[in-house]
Amino acid sequence: QLQLVESGGGLVQPGGSLRLSCAASGFTLASYSIGWFRQVPGKEREGVSCINSSEGSANYADFVEGRFTISKDNAKNTIVLQMNSLKPEDTAVYYCAVDPKTPQCDPELYTYWGQGTQVTVSS
Repeated sequence: QLQLVESGGGLVQPGGSLRLSCAASGFTLASYSIGWFRQVPGKEREGVSCINSSEGSANYADFVEGRFTISKDNAKNTIVLQMNSLKPEDTAVYYCAVDPKTPQCDPELYTYWGQGTQVTVSS
């Protein structure tokens, strides 16, 4: 059974850092597109960063502005999102997701999702 479990969310002050992890089980990440997405109440889920399975390169939403780094550890079957210089507007529930073939960082195209982890940036 394919499963994704996020961890690492929490409360952090503006300017602080958090490291989100997503442990995958029941399948291997190596051949999947992976992504981090986020959602706040009343708004649509949006892409934060993705790595597509064919190119292997990462892409980031404009609002990231060089503050976040996505990575995939195939040996540990884990996806990581390192978030630095966090802002209050980064407050959201963050989700990891995978898909066997989509090249785009579009939440509508991703098939398998974790349960989400809350990130709150506040002083």
